[in-house]
Amino acid sequence: MKATNITSNDEHTPLLESSSSSIITPDTIKPPAEESDIIEEDDKTFNKTQVLLLALCRMVDPIAFFCIVPFINQMIFDITNIEEEDVGFYSGMIESLFSVVAMITMVPYGRLADRFGRKPVLVWSLAGVSVTCTLFGFSKTLWQMIVLRCLAGFFSGSVVSIRTMISENSTPTTQAAAFSWFAFFGNIGIFVGTLIGGLADPAAQYKGIFAEVRFFRAFPYALPTIISGSFVLIALLIAIFFVNETRDVEKSRKRGPEPSTWEVIRSPGVPNVLIVWCLCSMLGFAFTAVAPVFWFTSVEAGGFALTPQYISYFLAVAGISQAMWMLLVFPRLQPRIGTGALLRYCAILWPFLFALNPVANMVLRAHHDTVFWVVAPIATGLGSGCAMAFTASQIAVNDIAPSPGALGTINGIALSLSSGMRSFTPALFTSIFAIGVKDQIFGGYLVWIVMIGVTLLLGLALYWLPAKINEIPMKKASEQPSDDEEATIGS
Repeated sequence: MKATNITSNDEHTPLLESSSSSIITPDTIKPPAEESDIIEEDDKTFNKTQVLLLALCRMVDPIAFFCIVPFINQMIFDITNIEEEDVGFYSGMIESLFSVVAMITMVPYGRLADRFGRKPVLVWSLAGVSVTCTLFGFSKTLWQMIVLRCLAGFFSGSVVSIRTMISENSTPTTQAAAFSWFAFFGNIGIFVGTLIGGLADPAAQYKGIFAEVRFFRAFPYALPTIISGSFVLIALLIAIFFVNETRDVEKSRKRGPEPSTWEVIRSPGVPNVLIVWCLCSMLGFAFTAVAPVFWFTSVEAGGFALTPQYISYFLAVAGISQAMWMLLVFPRLQPRIGTGALLRYCAILWPFLFALNPVANMVLRAHHDTVFWVVAPIATGLGSGCAMAFTASQIAVNDIAPSPGALGTINGIALSLSSGMRSFTPALFTSIFAIGVKDQIFGGYLVWIVMIGVTLLLGLALYWLPAKINEIPMKKASEQPSDDEEATIGS
């Protein structure tokens, strides 16, 4: 008798066949797949070329965002009549407006990606960012800067499509590797963007041929934005000609309408995962904002009293070690222990990481400088491993999607929430730090106590993490029956 897959049976198929081939014996059941077999099979469905192309497209987003960071304060001061002490307010306002606009547009971009495909949203967003990023350096008034930065936020939908497409180009056991590339190239983009921003006002910085070119004297901040915009333009061409669409729009339309945004939010497990996502985002934004000012603050007030040079060294150690954690550890660890377990480990380690900062300050106050310089860099490198929680929470968001057609929507919701957190979290936690230092609340350590409190909330939220997120991808893949097994069982 010819073996028939169980999925092809219907109400006319006898429940019991007379053939002896329907008897399940130890000979007809295959043992669980070996781990190497699972990895080899997943490699066949892990489109590394597409994931790499998408990671390159991802890299230009932080390039465009961070290229203005080194010079935005000086630019505001030069082109306006604003007092020097008020510059920080306006630069913060411009970045907050970017986040607010991005928060508003993320969900619509997710819906559009589900309805019309991922690639159109990606191409549209990259085209818009290329133009707005380039024009920002030509601004001559504060209002032009505000409008162009808001438009950059409006065109920030590429990250929705890229996150969704990376998930669709990988499998449960390979998406950890795929998203580690995503995170790594994002870090590269931050590094490159800040370097490009250092090229502002070349006529004054480098003189020589730049000082002789009238263009650079008229538009001193145009060079870094032109270079960054060119990077985005290259990514746009890559997206148009080499990135493949991952969603079959026609087939999805035949299956009927996808769930609405509200239906996605109310789907089982989604609120729990989104709460975890928000808390991880808050911790990331808070530490990124607090760490530099904490390192700069005097030892007596509760900081490390580092010079800008040494702050850059600490940032470099954190960035390099984070990249190593993501490239070398995360892709091997997540498939073996699962997303839920990895998030729990990070939630356990985070309080110790935050508590190390006051302890290190106490060491400096006791004048044990040698101990500090031995332990602090090592602790910074090891503590960067907690950054794996950000990528793990992204995988959790993808895994809890109620249907493949809702991937864009749920990513849009998550990124909208993330943009909302980014609009107020840095200001909130740097203000808490400033109050704690000024009034010496808990010895100037108030902000670390608050951040430890947030990690405890994260640990509590992880208690209600859906069972689906706690599954171990490698174990689940080994228990899946192969096509031959399904045919044997269904015959």
